[in-house]
Amino acid sequence: VQLQASGGGLVQPGGSLRLSCAASGFPLEDYAIGWFRQAPGKEREGVSCISVGMGPTYYEDFVKGRFAISRDSAKNTVYLQLNSLKPEDTAVYYCATIMNIDCTAWRSKPEDWGQGTQVTVSS
Repeated sequence: VQLQASGGGLVQPGGSLRLSCAASGFPLEDYAIGWFRQAPGKEREGVSCISVGMGPTYYEDFVKGRFAISRDSAKNTVYLQLNSLKPEDTAVYYCATIMNIDCTAWRSKPEDWGQGTQVTVSS
């Protein structure tokens, strides 16, 4: 299992980014995928999860209404659209496969991680 997160960058407050989590060697649609982030000096935290196929999605309260998770099976990729970004969203963002295909207990059940991508929100 190999995942690669990309799409991070420097953006002004209120701006947008789209992060990608690409898989190689296995069909990503067979896995629930979670996005997590870790800011400097803070513990890693969950952001969002998408269950297998085009199933239900879940978000932490601090990103509801601003972030959107989706998947493109043809591209074997899961996306995280980040809108209305705030300085407190600054972190390294990671994607991971989740043990439970319906995202049950997703925050505590990440399995295989990809390399992170840096998101910096600053004016």
